[in-house]
Amino acid sequence: MTSISKFWRDFCVEHQVSPTALEGAFAFGANSRDADILSDLVKSGIKTATTSLYSAQEDLPVVGMYAIVLNGRNEPVCVIQNKTVEIMPFKNVSAEHAYLEGEGDRSYESWRKVHEKFFARECQELGREFTDETEVVCETFEKII
Repeated sequence: MTSISKFWRDFCVEHQVSPTALEGAFAFGANSRDADILSDLVKSGIKTATTSLYSAQEDLPVVGMYAIVLNGRNEPVCVIQNKTVEIMPFKNVSAEHAYLEGEGDRSYESWRKVHEKFFARECQELGREFTDETEVVCETFEKII
């Protein structure tokens, strides 16, 4: 049994949650350094939101489902539960959402600068162009443990 499977099993027993309520296990960011920084922000309760590129080919997160946040070594750090999921153009992401992401100085300007660069790189890898109209998925979540 992997450490992730054991972590999830133990969580389900302790919190009386169905094992089928797991949406997945993932690390935030583009590399192990990002994953460590961002998982620490989630674990400390500072990061309670995230934004990702929208792809019609991928399943959207589901409100109420759980996910395991991994650090840069793919080790489980905590469990989160989805609270809201919205699709919108990048230009419509709010300052409040940027603040909830908990990164940097938590300002909208800082968030926008970092995320424009991140999404432009992701789009380029996918053969897409990133613009203010590019659709993103904005999620909020609660850290459970």
